[in-house]
Amino acid sequence: MKLFKAGAAAAVSVVLALTATACGGSSDKASDGGAKKDKVVIGIKFDQPGVGLKTPDGKFTGFDVDVATYVAKELGYTPEQIEFKQAISAERENLISNGDVKFVVASYSINDKRKEKVDFAGPYFLAHQDLLVRSDDNSITKPEDLNSKKLCSVTGSTSAQNIKTKLAPEADLKQSAGYSECLTGLESKSMDALTTDNSILAGYAAQEKNKGKFKLVGLNLSNENYGIGLKKGDKELQTKINAALKKMVADGAWEAAVKKNFGPADYKNEPAPQITEGS
Repeated sequence: MKLFKAGAAAAVSVVLALTATACGGSSDKASDGGAKKDKVVIGIKFDQPGVGLKTPDGKFTGFDVDVATYVAKELGYTPEQIEFKQAISAERENLISNGDVKFVVASYSINDKRKEKVDFAGPYFLAHQDLLVRSDDNSITKPEDLNSKKLCSVTGSTSAQNIKTKLAPEADLKQSAGYSECLTGLESKSMDALTTDNSILAGYAAQEKNKGKFKLVGLNLSNENYGIGLKKGDKELQTKINAALKKMVADGAWEAAVKKNFGPADYKNEPAPQITEGS
């Protein structure tokens, strides 16, 4: 009888332990503030050189990765405790709402439509929408030139909607799952231009395999304030992330990350923006 009770108690302990760690985001080994946390799941892009990229050897690089790692450190996590999860543009809100990630750092522009579903911390970076074209193509110098061109962007991105609704409604717009597909189309001449944030485009143009193939047109078609997406109503996490971002700017880590990730493309970044979300 005692053995049965002991076995049942052990089974209950296993179930409770599994329940505690099954939820998305993270789990704590203890409830007190000094407890070491097991892991944190963070959504990033996997296919944006200079911003968020998963390399063939399984490592993660880019400005967003550096920001996410710094924020996680301020929340009590070591780099080894971070699990990066792919967050494609069209799935970012779902990942947050479903609890699959703790937060998302994925070139995630803050806008009112998205704020209906999730909250943001930040912004932590200001980018501008631009166009990437082949280096020998001088036919696109202004937004209106896109009306007779084949344009590629990513499903769910603000860039695609900005072009189609405001800047060039007659453009032949193709929306792909990722920017890599757009870049392939641009190189093969099945596409004439790729549009997204200039930070992302600079990352692609700076890649060793792409040097000399592409160029940025140099148009500031919009202001894109990158924010860190988190579950709606989580004011405590929002406050902690905002504090981490302010510290990153103050101690020079933000500027160092910008230079490391965008410097090779001779990218002229804007200064760190003021934190507005949650204030």
